[in-house]
Amino acid sequence: MSEQEFQLTCPIPIQQYPTVVMAHGGGGRLMHQLIDKMFVATFGGNALRHRHDSATLVIPTGRLALTTDSYVVRPLFFPGGDIGKLAVYGTVNDLAMSGAHPLYLTLGMILEEGMPMETLWRVVLSLKEAAERAGVQIVTGDTKVVDRGKGDGVYLNTSGVGMITHDLLIAPQSVQVGDVVILSGDIGRHGIAVMAVREGLQFESPIESDCAPLAEPVMALLRAGIEVHCLRDLTRGGLASALVEIAESAGVGLVLEETRIPVLEEVRGACEILGFDPLYVANEGRFVAFVPPSQADVAVQVLRHCEVSAGAQIVGEVTASPPGTVLLRSVIGTSRVVDMLSGEQLPRIC
Repeated sequence: MSEQEFQLTCPIPIQQYPTVVMAHGGGGRLMHQLIDKMFVATFGGNALRHRHDSATLVIPTGRLALTTDSYVVRPLFFPGGDIGKLAVYGTVNDLAMSGAHPLYLTLGMILEEGMPMETLWRVVLSLKEAAERAGVQIVTGDTKVVDRGKGDGVYLNTSGVGMITHDLLIAPQSVQVGDVVILSGDIGRHGIAVMAVREGLQFESPIESDCAPLAEPVMALLRAGIEVHCLRDLTRGGLASALVEIAESAGVGLVLEETRIPVLEEVRGACEILGFDPLYVANEGRFVAFVPPSQADVAVQVLRHCEVSAGAQIVGEVTASPPGTVLLRSVIGTSRVVDMLSGEQLPRIC
């Protein structure tokens, strides 16, 4: 985007304020100008326009799901996504993992002094686009500015409210021996996409993040009458960490088939070069579902009808023992224990 194009679209006069200044978080005229002209005007909705200390929400009868998360990533923009999409989709996906239909989001923004106003505008537009795609409203928020050098441009915090209209308890304690583990698609793209941009790596085929909202395939499973026992989106720590957490919480064992776990060749090659295991690389648009074996094939077909989960595969099953342990059957027939990482593999990826 050229400076001329930006001046025509950004509601903040870039000639006067080309970067974020401390006064944008100081509670005075500049902060209110930023909130009114950029945030409220872009996100819309009556709740924001009222500019009250809290939003008043209309909630249907039933159970509510509530979640909150904070988002830091470097760089802010990467192939297939950016920090704005991460913040919206990450919170929407956490709600969906409870089988909740996402409704509302709050948005907290911590801006660094000196952040280019053009960059902030790109983030705001991304937040708007992601919220519209996910079908949620941003209803309230907060803005703070920290000193130059005290942040990575922008940190985002979002909280989400969703509606649960079913009677299932979708949680690790509902997992049963014999359940089938379904993976919604290929793994590892998000972490590799972010790492490639950050480190200036170039691969023969570009790798894009899988960043996407997951409510649609989850709602499709519930509408189809699938008795979903547990759902978990695969973010930091990847597939391996998510399954170890579930096995430990449920007190069951898990057996995975390595040959059934989809990994793009480009991702697999990048992992080999960088010394990473795809099982531990971050995702932002993938999840696992635990369902009864009698419904597994139907569940896979339902998921494959949704674009974001078109690559759904059965990748494993739940066993009685050893409890709290995940075993991976390799392509050569041997088995190894899949454990959590002892350290940080890919920092600042969500």
